[in-house]
Parts: sequence; structure tokens; C-alpha cells
Amino acid sequence: MYNDNPTLHDLETKTVDETKQGEVFGADFAPKRPGEKRFYIESYGCQMNFSDSEIVASILGEAGYGPTRDLESADLILINTCSIREKAEDTVRKRLRVFDKVKQRHPGTMVGVLGCMAERLKAKFLEEEKLVDLVVGPDAYRDLPGLVAGAEEGEKGVNVFLSREETYADISPVRLQSNGITAFISIMRGCDNMCSFCVVPFTRGRERSRSAFSIVAEATDLFDRGYREVTLLGQNVDSYKWENPETGESVNFAQLLAMTAAVDPALRIRFSTSHPKDITDEVLYAMRDHHNVCKYIHLPVQSGNSRILELMNRTYDRAWYQAKVDRIYEIMPDCAISSDIITGFCTETEEEHQDTLSMIAYARYSMSYMFFYSERPGTPAAKKFVDDVPEPVKKRRLQEIIDLQTDISRELNAAEVGKSFEVLIEGDSKKSAADWKGRTTQNRMVVFPKLEGEKPGDYVTVRIIDSTSATLFGAR
Repeated sequence: MYNDNPTLHDLETKTVDETKQGEVFGADFAPKRPGEKRFYIESYGCQMNFSDSEIVASILGEAGYGPTRDLESADLILINTCSIREKAEDTVRKRLRVFDKVKQRHPGTMVGVLGCMAERLKAKFLEEEKLVDLVVGPDAYRDLPGLVAGAEEGEKGVNVFLSREETYADISPVRLQSNGITAFISIMRGCDNMCSFCVVPFTRGRERSRSAFSIVAEATDLFDRGYREVTLLGQNVDSYKWENPETGESVNFAQLLAMTAAVDPALRIRFSTSHPKDITDEVLYAMRDHHNVCKYIHLPVQSGNSRILELMNRTYDRAWYQAKVDRIYEIMPDCAISSDIITGFCTETEEEHQDTLSMIAYARYSMSYMFFYSERPGTPAAKKFVDDVPEPVKKRRLQEIIDLQTDISRELNAAEVGKSFEVLIEGDSKKSAADWKGRTTQNRMVVFPKLEGEKPGDYVTVRIIDSTSATLFGAR
């Protein structure tokens, strides 16, 4: 749910799958100083987009802009976009029309589109629909101050160039919406996997990895400032590879995990997302051997059928993926695995849908992000295949997947009742100020009573006494 945004005036309450969609970055900032300008930014899509919004905030801060959660008082309104699903694009268009009304009430307000929709829809946004003043791709955020200045003079502020080098490694992100305990560190950008359904290689460019030293330095700085968990982010973190320009030595993802874990034993390390073809035994051993590397892997399967996987260009088949799942559980029996699943892909039959259901049962995912196929213009699938599964069939199959995953999540959580876990306190429970919320190493959410003297960032031992499909409930 995201329906408590104070800037969403005169809109119907909307229900979305991801809790952060449409989140406005900002906090309790100092009053606006004379001459200071303010920016407002909403983010949609994957966690990379939310991380990018923090980079944008840092760049704009250096240019004299302060953040605000008040849409009406903003001099610059930005929306960081996602092109993964049609629904996300529809949401962005609706928001742009709301922003256009703000511009009419406050002449001089600038509106910009950032992120993955920028390149593909720049002409529509700027020239046809005339909804925005700026269109900036994910590799061009350093140009934002100049583009804003040019747009103020009537120029078209456009930069959607995709870089082979840009990683923003030298920019310290502004943690605008952080709880002060958990943070995200972008370790690489782009993707070289040409999955036929995916627009990411076309909107974010080729893979390039940040300096390992800059990643460790950022993790160290976050720990020194009180953060106790970092998530290493990338479209495909397991293909991370950085070569030291001075020594020629290379650092792979397993080595980066070990380097980051060595910052401090009290700093938890998570990562997302993994491509099944790239996660190695070396990575699994690094997870096993470092207590503070969390025992949780997001391992998207997309489909449980080999023919559909080939059409998706996932580069593995059903048996290969099952063997990878077996290997994870063999090395780390206590590891939790989650997944991404697309149902109703081009030409998918009922039998092939059943293969996906049986894969969910086989892998015993702790949770999944589940969607029906939405054709994205410009992708290989849109060019080569016909989106021929009727939408009612897609929706019915999706509901079957959701129902099965919910049952499995409920069973897995119920099996934790009676056990005790180390939990990192993240903050107050949403439903009761008398309770904390936090997560286990397996990324399971736990709600439990507060004890005097505790605070967010503390590690505590919690005994599980009850559960639902989504939450564990603890006692002390």
C-alpha cells in the first residue's frame, strides 16, 4: 500500500504491490532559506531507482536545492520512473498530469522525468504531450543542474545518453528516507543479460562495476554513522567484476562480499539481485562463512518451464535451476530463497503454467514478486513473439501462483514457531508503538514487544510464538 503520501491531493486511494511505489523522499528539513530552491521527487520501480533518487538528491544539494515533501512548494518536481511493466508507465502518466496542474497554479515550476522511461518516451513527454521540461536518463544525473538552468531559459533539457563508465562512485548519496539503520549501496549499473521480456539493457545500458574500495568506504561511513545493515544493489550483482587500475588485480562478487563483511561484524550485508547463471559456489561459501552476510538470496526463476525459459533467453533450463536451488540448500540449509515470476508469457500453455507452480513448490520460496506478462515496446519479445495469452487467463494463472506462494510462505513461517532468532531492530511496528519490527538473517519480518533500554540498530534475540504468511510474531 502507498496511500499516505501527503502530496496526493484529490486522488483516489491506490493499491500497489510494492510498498514503496510513489514514495516521496524527504524528512523534517529546516525551513526554506531566502533564495533557496526546493526539489520534490517521487520514485517508482526497483530499488535501484530509489537508490538513484538519493544520488540525484546529493547532486541537487550541491547545486543549492533542498528537498521537500510538499509538492506545492517545490521549484523542481521530479519523478523517477520504471519501464518494467505497463502499469508503472500508466501510473507515471497520471502523476504527470497532476504535476501539470501544479505548474498551472505555480508558473515557473519545473517538471522532470528521470530514469528508465526517459529515453523511450522523451519525444512524447517533451514535444507531443508537453508535460515536462526535463528528460534525464539514469547515466546523466550529473548534468541535472545544467539541464535545469537551461530549461529555465526555455531550452529543452534532455540527456538520455547511456554511459559505459558512469557508476557515480564518487557521489555520497543523501539518505533522505532512511530509517537510519538500513541503507542501500549501488555496486554496479546496467545489465548485459538480454532477457527477451526486459527493457533494462536498453534503459540502463551495459554492465559496469564500481570500485571495490569506494563500496567498502561507503559501507564503513554508513556503519560509523550508525547504520547496521547495507544491501549491495545491482541488476545482476553476481557478475560484479572490478579491476584495480594500479595493480591489475580483479575483485569478483564473492571477494567483495568478504571485503564488505570485514568492515565490522555488527554490519549486516544483504544483496540483490542475483541471476541464477552467475551465482557461484564461491559466493555461497562467502555467505556461509561470514556470520554477518545474511542467509537470503533473491534468485528470479521467471518460469518453471524449459521452453518458456528459452523464449525468455534466461540461459538456463528447469533442471539447471533446480540443481542451483539444491546447491544453495546443500551449502546453507538455513538459507531462504525468494523469486520473481512472470506468468502468461507468449505461447505459454496450461501444462507449462503447471511447471511454474511445481517449481514454486520445489524451491520453497520464502516469498516472490509475481506478475503476469506485460509486453514492453522495444524488447526482443515484443519484436519476435505474439502476446497471445488472453488477459483473463493470465490473471487466473497469476492468482493460482499467488495462492500457492502464500500457502508456502505461511508453512515456512509456521515452521519457525518455537525457534529463537537474532533480529536487527529497524524501528517501531506499524500497528503498535509498544512493539518493534525487525528482520532475521533470512529476511523474515518479526514483530515483538519492546524492552526498556533497546533502540533501533540493536541486535536482540527473539523467540517466535506465532506467524502469518508475511510476518513472525515474537516474545522476549
